[in-house]
Amino acid sequence: MPETLWLSVLDRLVSIQCDDAEVRELLACNYGGMFAPATPDRPNLEYRVVPLEGEEGFSIHRNAREIERAHNPAEVLSLVKQDVVVEIQKARPDLYFVHAAALALEGRALLLVAESGGGKSTTAWALLHHGFRYGSDELAPVDPSTGCVHAFPSALCLKADPPDSFPLPAGAIRTPHTRYVPVECLPAPLAPFPSPPATIFFIRYRPRATPSVRKLAAAEAGARIFAEALNALAHPGGGLDVAIDIAKRSRCFGMETGDLRATSQLILSMCS
Repeated sequence: MPETLWLSVLDRLVSIQCDDAEVRELLACNYGGMFAPATPDRPNLEYRVVPLEGEEGFSIHRNAREIERAHNPAEVLSLVKQDVVVEIQKARPDLYFVHAAALALEGRALLLVAESGGGKSTTAWALLHHGFRYGSDELAPVDPSTGCVHAFPSALCLKADPPDSFPLPAGAIRTPHTRYVPVECLPAPLAPFPSPPATIFFIRYRPRATPSVRKLAAAEAGARIFAEALNALAHPGGGLDVAIDIAKRSRCFGMETGDLRATSQLILSMCS
């Protein structure tokens, strides 16, 4: 595997140089859906991961300046992921970034919006077994001018093993706190994003609940989108008008999720 990974992230060129094989494998696992050909062009974001001299751990540099130190490869991946998400928002202020999973069915986008740990990734993992295609499990960049959703196809990331009915593939990579499913191991191909929005589910996991949905008015849905926006202040009016406009373009539902198979079937029936 080359020492430098080249990525195309929302039409911006990113390079990550790393000589450590284990770190490079984790980074490649996470960013395989964004690989780009090597180029002599200067990247918009340039990272380098360097082993620390005389001690365990790594120094992480962005554009020739140290930004973080990590104790192990898993922490390198976590810190690089966080930094790329922040920096790509700065590089693409024209997009409205929502903390959401983005899938597609029959050319239309589906967003799963929830707080961190609310079940977005696990629900997305199940839906990929029911005809949906993958765009992201954590970040949904929306073009305010068209309402179209763009892809951010990093590896699907789970905090725990999914239920036995949706087991992890052999190619999944485990770290102490995370399971990463590379895009090449997903049960469905990447979706042809950007895609127009169709349905947004604001999900809330209830372990013993029977999955249920209720339709949301645009005002409530817009407020919920705004609450999960990452760069709202980069947009006119503090981003609230954009959130309401996204809600108006979509069918929006509040959903309590429970059993994963029943949840998937309900979402599929609402989207078909």
